[in-house]
Amino acid sequence: MTQPPKTPLLDKVRIPADLRALPEGELRQVADELRAELIDAVSHTGGHLGAGLGVVELTVALHYVFDTPGDRLIWDVGHQAYPHKILTGRRDRIRTLRMEGGLSGFTRRAESEYDPFGAAHSSTSISAGLGMAVARDLKGGRNNVIAVIGDGAMSAGMAYEAMNNAGALDARLIVILNDNDMSIAPPSGAMSAYLARLASGRAYMGFRDIGKKLTSYLGKRVDRAVTRAVEHARGYVTGGTMFEELGFYHIGPIDGHNLDHLVPVLKNVRDNRDGPVLIHVVTQKGKGYAPAEAASDKYHGVNRFDVITGAQAKAPANAPSYTKIFAESLIQEAERDDRIVAITAAMPSGTGLDLFGEAFPSRTFDVGIAEQHAVTFAAGLAAEGLKPFAAIYSTFLQRAYDQVVHDVAIQKLPVRFPIDRAGFVGADGATHCGAFDTTYLASLPGFVIMAAADEAELRHMVRTAADYDEGPIAFRYPRGNGVGVDMPERGSFLEIGKGRVLREGSKVALLSFGTRLADCLLAVEELNASGLSTTVADARFAKPLDEALVRRLAAGHEVLITVEENAIGGFASQVLHFLAREGLLEHGLKVRPLILPDAFTDHAKPEKMYADAGLDSAGIVKTVFGALGRTVRSASA
Repeated sequence: MTQPPKTPLLDKVRIPADLRALPEGELRQVADELRAELIDAVSHTGGHLGAGLGVVELTVALHYVFDTPGDRLIWDVGHQAYPHKILTGRRDRIRTLRMEGGLSGFTRRAESEYDPFGAAHSSTSISAGLGMAVARDLKGGRNNVIAVIGDGAMSAGMAYEAMNNAGALDARLIVILNDNDMSIAPPSGAMSAYLARLASGRAYMGFRDIGKKLTSYLGKRVDRAVTRAVEHARGYVTGGTMFEELGFYHIGPIDGHNLDHLVPVLKNVRDNRDGPVLIHVVTQKGKGYAPAEAASDKYHGVNRFDVITGAQAKAPANAPSYTKIFAESLIQEAERDDRIVAITAAMPSGTGLDLFGEAFPSRTFDVGIAEQHAVTFAAGLAAEGLKPFAAIYSTFLQRAYDQVVHDVAIQKLPVRFPIDRAGFVGADGATHCGAFDTTYLASLPGFVIMAAADEAELRHMVRTAADYDEGPIAFRYPRGNGVGVDMPERGSFLEIGKGRVLREGSKVALLSFGTRLADCLLAVEELNASGLSTTVADARFAKPLDEALVRRLAAGHEVLITVEENAIGGFASQVLHFLAREGLLEHGLKVRPLILPDAFTDHAKPEKMYADAGLDSAGIVKTVFGALGRTVRSASA
């Protein structure tokens, strides 16, 4: 184990007010110590590292210049906010990041007054900031509102919708564009910094206002033409024409790691602001830690790692991950069918489509953080006879629900939806928990919805989706590894709407939808040992429901337990609706649905989350005994 870094200046900073009490000349040392502290902390906890390393200087400068928390500082996405957490009274808990009872890996209103807006999904900061700025003006306030957006979040349409609205309102709002992949324009050293200071300074701003007053005497049309010409000329030099068109005063690009450049510009904007301003700051993801600089993708999110070597702790060897099985299975199908194409919304490695992209680069499309566009883009591909697989995390697909309804389902287009991260996601917490996809998709007419019980079933479902052309089809699978079952060489087409029975019994029926099947099979051993003859079935489909299977289980058993990793309104609701409609609840059948809690679940280890939700084998056994009016102790006595 390495020794904690020495941080004599950082030790003096508990909250931003302490930082503002330091001489400006000491900020460089504070930033260096903050970076060392961040690296050491994340080496123990794992989490998002690269983005936070890239905004160390920016974080120091923002809290030094602005009077937080009175001035509202909003971090987009939130995973770049670890340095912010260290400077805002949470340093003593930073090594609890993403652990049960510890700090969230994202910003969170309930955690600190310095987190004015919670964020884990991208591209929300400008909209939220505009709302806060307008609320401030309506209340007669004078505080600043600063939205920091970057790490790809500017690829989402919502950011531009907010900027367009802010420009139209001429709201006093500061947006920091953290350009950490050089995607727009690099800073050009001293000249760029000089131009940024000049453009943000009182003299230029005053001259600009005088010019606007003079041209106003020439009439609105001439005034508008002259103003646009001047801003176009300045935008040509600074690269900000697009932002100027949206109504923002553009400053930059400037070096986001140079505090001598950052602090004066931020002070100028703070003191001379009028209307919306965008400061274009260029940073390097992983800055200051050589392994992260060399491989920013691998150090975006990390396991625990050795600070000296950068080597990340590896999970114990086990079955392959569901994500990898999906990718390999899709490649298999695409080798046989050149109509198969794959779409990701800025998550190629997270969804496994990086592997697909290596095999089929011309048939792989990363549309950026733009889930709405991804779905309608897929619909257009399907309308022309291709077979699009829109691989989107459960929690991110929520952002494109209208497109799923309007552009896919109503038109009965055969878009395939592989839904990764279905169910609990452990350390990522409530914002990334895939709790709702079965519920929001099962309500749509004509949708086929599957859930893989294990990695072999996932391979079958990829094949089924590839071969199904009657309308939209989705299949869900969790984060993490499979259960270690034997794998078929290639998946088989599953009969639509048909489940399977794995164990036969006569008193209790466990009907599983998804990967909780493994715990159902564990539970049946104890139930049978307790004299409760138990059937175990894998539904495979939430829609269309295997009505014959449900009818048989209801008629032949005293207790029916449905088990799924989804919130209320999902698979169990489909089963209960069928039972009620068919009058199968009127003959003493005891039905108990096991679902995710009706709550937003905090981060914890997955096994603890399953146990707390009653979705592990012990919870299933307890539910069965409860339905029969017995306890585990009396049942086994």
